[in-house]
Formats: sequence, structure tokens, C-alpha cells
Amino acid sequence: MINADLRNERKYSLKAFTGDFLSGTAAVLVALPAAIAFSLIIFAPLGAEFSGMAAIGGIMGTIALGLVAPFFGGTKKMISAPSAPPAAVLSVFVLELLKKGTVSPEMIPVYITVVSLLAGLVQMLIGLVGGGKVIKYIPYPVVAGYLSGVAYLIFTGQLPKFLGLSKEIKVYEGILLPNEWRWESICIGGITILTMLLAPKIIKGLPAAIIALVMGIASYFVLSFFHTDLQTLENNPLVIGKLSASISELGNTIGGRWEKLVAFDFSVFIQLLIPAITLAMLLSIDTLKTCVILDVLTSTRHNSNRELLGQGAGNTLSALLCGIPGAGTMGPTLVNINSGAKTKISSTLFGLMALIILLLFGKLIAWIPLAALAGVLMVIAVRMFDKQSLNLLRHKGTIIDFAVILAVVISAISMSLVMAAGVGIAMAIILFLRDQMRASVVLRMLDGTQIFSKKNRPQSVHILLEERGKETIIVELQGQLFFGTTDQLYTKLDQHLSTCKYVILDMKRVQSVDFTAVNMFKQILAQVKSKNGYLIFSSIPLNLPTGLNLTAYFENLGLRFNENLKYFDDIDNALLWAEDEIIRNSDIDIAKDKEPLQLHELELLSGFPDKIIKALASCMEEKHFSKNDKIFSIHDNSDEIYFVRKGNIKIVLPISATKTYHLVTISRGSVFGEMAFIDKVKRSADAISFGETNLFVLSRDRFDKLTIEHPEVAGMFFERLSLLLANRLRQSNKELKSLQDS
Repeated sequence: MINADLRNERKYSLKAFTGDFLSGTAAVLVALPAAIAFSLIIFAPLGAEFSGMAAIGGIMGTIALGLVAPFFGGTKKMISAPSAPPAAVLSVFVLELLKKGTVSPEMIPVYITVVSLLAGLVQMLIGLVGGGKVIKYIPYPVVAGYLSGVAYLIFTGQLPKFLGLSKEIKVYEGILLPNEWRWESICIGGITILTMLLAPKIIKGLPAAIIALVMGIASYFVLSFFHTDLQTLENNPLVIGKLSASISELGNTIGGRWEKLVAFDFSVFIQLLIPAITLAMLLSIDTLKTCVILDVLTSTRHNSNRELLGQGAGNTLSALLCGIPGAGTMGPTLVNINSGAKTKISSTLFGLMALIILLLFGKLIAWIPLAALAGVLMVIAVRMFDKQSLNLLRHKGTIIDFAVILAVVISAISMSLVMAAGVGIAMAIILFLRDQMRASVVLRMLDGTQIFSKKNRPQSVHILLEERGKETIIVELQGQLFFGTTDQLYTKLDQHLSTCKYVILDMKRVQSVDFTAVNMFKQILAQVKSKNGYLIFSSIPLNLPTGLNLTAYFENLGLRFNENLKYFDDIDNALLWAEDEIIRNSDIDIAKDKEPLQLHELELLSGFPDKIIKALASCMEEKHFSKNDKIFSIHDNSDEIYFVRKGNIKIVLPISATKTYHLVTISRGSVFGEMAFIDKVKRSADAISFGETNLFVLSRDRFDKLTIEHPEVAGMFFERLSLLLANRLRQSNKELKSLQDS
């Protein structure tokens, strides 16, 4: 895995390795003492005789997680080690076993191992089934609040160690009791903090955390010359304290633990599943929250499922080696990043260094001053605080986002980090619903005087459609149609339902629909039906982003095709049907194609003198086309103009070998092909017969010859053609303006 990482990092060099090595070393100096402390918390109810076993549990957990998690995981620069959440859960678990009295104290470590092993396996299962993807939906304000909350907890958690307060004194009480402070501890911590701040400006080759820890340790031993009581480990509250973790004791502990597994009562195995699943969920959340924050800090993107597999494998091995479980931890991870880590090799080196320190310097760990560790973590906590979130107070639109961050911070401080994440997600959901309800589900609302179908009709018909256009209302919908937005749509439509006969709802941009929205559609249908009107749906998606088949959903809930409910593939076909209905129910009946029109009946040539009509007729030819016949194709070299005597012509723009875009439909009495007739340039689209079609065809060459004999034809013809094009352009401008204004 390391070789693969080296291949992927093109610029990986000795300098990069040095950075990874030093940052991993700095991280282990912070993580290892904390891991031992967390393990001591778990074993504390069992008595002082279990302290050696506890120390081994913390060390083995650090080694196992450090070596295995980055190998199978993959989140760069993240440090995995025993942490506070499993310590809290397992300490409660131990207390409950002691209270019940059904398990001897000597067997309780075996129970801890079994629960930890099950938790690791459950974590791996969560990763395999894709449960890690859920974390991707946590919004940034929650992450920012969690980040700041963790920073606060780290800072306040280290403050007692910095001040040298007794464990019996609470933090806030101790701050107000200067006589309880240890000036030696403050001195050591102060030197560590000062070094942490100044070291990057003076020494750039070494991580500031390592230099600061060395200076903190050095200051402790300098003080020990003046205070000889600091030269002993017994009852010394300023250092980690005496550990018993020799190689022989490691072997005895691991071997003895598994020997006792023979006496394990497997009848209680099922009872251990609940604490194991709880522990697995807690470890997973803790890890993935660290991953999300790490993404923000390093501008990367983690693989949640892969990371859970890595963490689960690490916790499984930790349990097999009698270590305690852990997760991706924020403190050591930040030390790793701030110390110059380049790749995930730093995380693997973290595990190796934990093993080396155990083998070579196990006894020296006892002399690390707690105030020095506290100083390093307090500086990191201050840097970790999301100061940019304060800028959200400057704008009214972002105050609510700041409130989410503040709520998460307060929850983290007053309850727990897991509860803080839950509060943040709950608030984010509420904000999402609020924004959805505020956002308009109506993209635009137009009537039949503002927008028309793509069918190019004679001017007389177009005038009729404009006169009766108010009978049609077109509503383009968008976003989420659910209980929070349906009333908004109904309110906007209500004022039109009494006057409109054709209500067209375009669903092209709709993302989701719930039962409340369908019920509202039923109410609209009932109203338009009572006035012999129609509810028309267009562009209904086959499948929504949620995977819902909307048409089937409508039909299952009672919105089935009937006389007053229509469905069309797109908004143009819906408009076309409504226009045809208006024309069919009008006094003029030109919607039906009867006999082919004669030349003088065509709109372009109406009113021309008989002499000119006869002259034009002499140079025109009649053509007949069947359904789907192609009249001309894009890029054709032709200069004919076509007059539709009967039928309809579709003008389409080819987009690919199988896809076209419908530009316009030319109806009976209209003209097409006029652009190439005027400029003699290649065709810009395809013309296809929509059904049985009769056409008059006039080529530019024959027309030019005609104008030599009858010059007056050219003036009248081009004047009328210019007027036709002007009317079409004005109509297009009107529709574009309506779309822009809506």
C-alpha cells in the first residue's frame, strides 16, 4: 500500500518522507499518552492492579489502529487512535458489569475484548453496505460548528492540566481559585505554547509540536533541579506517571486474555450486541466527522465507506491484541497536519513510531509533562476554531447559518459531540424545509396571449388566438412539490381558475411530488371540470431524481387520463392541443384541412391581382408528400420557397444521428423555405411532412426569370414576404419578452 501511495505521489521525495516521519512522530507523542489515559479510564473501576493491563490496552490500540486503519482506509493525514467516545462507552459497560455482579473482575477484560471485536466487525459491515455515504449530506454549518465545538472541548479539557489543577476540582471552579494553580505546570505549559508559536518562524525543518514538546520536557527537568519532588514518579500529578508495559507483560496479557476466553459465557453473547453496535456507531460517527473536517482543512475528499472498512479492520486487530478501540482523532490529526504531513504514509509511520516507542522508550513516556501536552493541544484548538464563521453575522441572509453553528457548538459543550451532530443535522433539515417553502415552485406563469405553440398559423388564426388567449394559463413548475409548497401554487392559480378553460402545468423541472401535491392537483381538476375546462400536464419526467415513476404515481392516486385531464410529452404539444380546441370551438373553421388551397387563397398572395397570380402560377410546380417524407435537409443547396396547400410541415434541427429539435410547424396556408429563397444560402434545418401534404414550389431561378417579364411581381412579392417575416419576428420578440419578464 505504501508503494502504491509512493507511485501516486509524483513529487514524493526524501523531503516529503522526512515531513511524514516527523509529523507522524509528533502525532504519536500526543496520541500515545492520551490513549493510555483513555484506557485507564476504562479499567479504573476494576482497581489499581489493572493499571498495567490498561496501559497495554492503550498502547496496543494505538499501534493496531495506526498500522491498519491507513492501510485499508485511505484518508490522507488522518491519525487513528484510542479516543474519548469508546472510553466513555466502555467505562459505563464495565461499571454495569460490576453492579450486576454476574461477572468476576478478572473476566471483565475478556468482555471488553469481545465487545471491541464485535464493534470492529460491525464497522466493517457498515462500510461494506455503503453506510458511510450518509456523512456526505451533513451541511457545512454543522461541520463548522462541530469543528469549533471540538476546539472548545480540547481547549477546556487541557486547561486543568495546563494550570496543574487537582482532578477533584472542576475546570470553571479551578479558574477562579488561583491558589490551586501549580506555577510549575503553568511555566512548563507557557514555554510549550510560546515555543509552538515561535518555532515555525525560527526552525522550519522540524514540526513545531515536536520542538514544543522537547522544550516542555526540558523545562520540566530544569525545574526538577530546584524542586526535587519533581524527580520522582510516585504521586507526581505533573507527569503521565509510571507505566508497566514490558514486552514480557505484553505477551502474558495477550496470552492470558485469550486463555480466559475458554471460560467466556457465550450465552450472554447476544446481550453484548447492543453495546457493540452502539460503540461501532459512535466510532464511525467520530471518524467520519473527523474525515469531513479534514476535507475542509486540506481541500481533499475522503471515501467514507473505505474509511469505515479501514477503521473496522484496525479496531478488530486492536481487540485481537487486547487493545482498546478508537477512531480518527482530531487532536493528533491536527498535530500531524500542522507538523508538515504530506501523505497518508505519515499515518502509517504514526503506528510504526508507536511500536518503536513502546519497544525502546516505554519507560520514558512516564516522564512526559501533562502541561507540555496540554500546551500543544491548546494552541491547536485555538487554530482549529472556525473564525470565519463570525463573518456570517455581518449579513442578514447568513445569520441563520451562524445560529446553526452556534447551536452545534453549544450542544457539543453542554451534551456531547454526537448529540451536537444530531442537533446540527436537525437544524439543517429545518432550514432546508424553510428555504424550500420560501423558494417559488412557479418558475413562470403565462397566458395564451404571451406564448404560443410552434405551429406557424395564418395571421387571421393568430389574431383569434390572441383574442381568446386569456382562456389558457401556462404554469412552468420547478423544485419540490410537497406539503410546504403546494399551497403556494394553489394560491397563485386560484385567481385564474374562474376564467381559464385550459390549465397547463409543465412538470419538466419538478424534482419531487408528494401526496399533498397530488391531492391539490385533484382539487384543480375538480374546479376546471365544473366549468367544462381541462387540466393539462406536460413534460412529466419518467423518473424523478428520487426514482419515483411520476406518471404511475399519479395514476395510482387517481389522476388518470380522462376527458378533462390530458397528458402531453412537452409544453408545445400541450399548447398546440389547447389552440386547436380554441379554433375548433370558434366561429371560423379553418383548423380542418379540406381541399388543397388555390394560389390566390394563400395568405402571402391574398389580394394579388389575377394577372400576377396567373404569372406566378406559370412558374410554380405542385408537389405531394406522404407522412414523414423529407422535403429538404440541412445543408442542401436549394433556393425554393414552399407554399402549404394542405397538411403541416415540421421544421427540425438535427442535433445528432438520432436526436432533433423541433423549431416550428408550418400550417396550411403558410410559407416556408423563404430564407434560402432570399439569400440563396444552404438550408439551415430539415423540413419533414407531418402527414399527407400538398405544396406549391417556386424556385428563385424561375422567379427571377418571371420578374424580367413582369417587374411589378418582384415588388409586391417581396413586400408581402417582408411583412410576413416582420410579423413572425415581432411575435418572437413578444414571446421572448414575456419569458424574460415572467
